[in-house]
Amino acid sequence: MSAATATATATATELEFLGSRVRILIDADQTDGRFSLIDMIEVPAGHMPPLHVHHAEDEIFYVIDGEVTLFLPGREIHATPGDCVLAPRGIPHAYRVGDRSARWLVMSSPAGFERFVGSVAALDDLDPAVLTAVAAKHDIEILGPPGMLP
Repeated sequence: MSAATATATATATELEFLGSRVRILIDADQTDGRFSLIDMIEVPAGHMPPLHVHHAEDEIFYVIDGEVTLFLPGREIHATPGDCVLAPRGIPHAYRVGDRSARWLVMSSPAGFERFVGSVAALDDLDPAVLTAVAAKHDIEILGPPGMLP
């Protein structure tokens, strides 16, 4: 399949993912597994996921609205609209949204993160042990609770 056939649709279903509104715009099936694209439509002010590491994919964040700080070992990257930042695979990271909600696109390469997003969105109970188990099935390791930095 050529990349030219991977088209995003404005009618993609909105999901609830870790307290944020998201849409999976492009998935592995559309790109032969090369990448996926997720629209993080509305991530609440102050939101911070658990410290984690992706073992299988790189994540690229393109900020559309608001502010987000990406925390990597020994480094903080403050991103505002138009900024594009990389969270490389194998490197622990977390992020924190600024004083108001934010929106960004997440591209993962290769694809796979979108499957984790779908799996988490389908959960009825989101306790830390369940999240950790689901993450592990998607080659994501939870290293610590929200608020913990690398």
